[in-house]
Amino acid sequence: MSAPTSPGPLPDLTRPDVGAALFSTWSVGTPERQRAAVDAITAAWDSRPWPAPELLSYNLYEGTDGDTLMHHSQWADEAAYHAFFRTQRQQRNDAIDAAVPDIKRLGLAYYRHYRGFQAPAAAQGATADPGLFVVVEIDFNDPDPQVRRSWVDLVIEALEREPDPGLLSADFHLIADGERHLSTDRARVLNYARWTDVEAYEAALAADGPRGGGSSAWDRVLDFPARVSASSRSYRFRRSFVRPSAS
Repeated sequence: MSAPTSPGPLPDLTRPDVGAALFSTWSVGTPERQRAAVDAITAAWDSRPWPAPELLSYNLYEGTDGDTLMHHSQWADEAAYHAFFRTQRQQRNDAIDAAVPDIKRLGLAYYRHYRGFQAPAAAQGATADPGLFVVVEIDFNDPDPQVRRSWVDLVIEALEREPDPGLLSADFHLIADGERHLSTDRARVLNYARWTDVEAYEAALAADGPRGGGSSAWDRVLDFPARVSASSRSYRFRRSFVRPSAS
């Protein structure tokens, strides 16, 4: 039996050369089909040349729900993705669909990184491998980007005052065009959070929460007037594909 393939490095969400961060979700139905889809995606990408120099990384995550896969790609600009979509994307998807039929592709949206938070230990250079990734989508009823930036600023202020011991980092992205991607005039923030493990995240959910501690910083986050809804999914990292180094 051959040795297992390395999953590859985790993406750097703060790298300055990323002009478009793309997130999409697939529904495949069962844990067995999740694993088969990861294998099919790996084969489709490993067997083909790197599609474009503007693609910096492509990262694959398996949902803890036993159904979903999340795709996160980092592009130098949105136009380069559209060129890939027109000329190369369907060939890869056809190969994946031949191995795992009836995948439901639930949509794709473009984001730009705004700000990130690192746990104090990580900010001082300590490293820990995340055991869980949680992606939270927060919707707002005001399309003004400054509204979302103000909310993210409040969240980071609250995290800096009261960091959760299990949270390693949180990176906040603003959707590039909410009307195009959400079919509504709402706007969205995507929080990509790295946690030490499932237990730490579940403990944070089960706790009384920051409001119970009387934190005015968290009160301002939770009572922010334009924030209308939030939803989350949790994942485990499965594979990254990184642009080859120039020879």
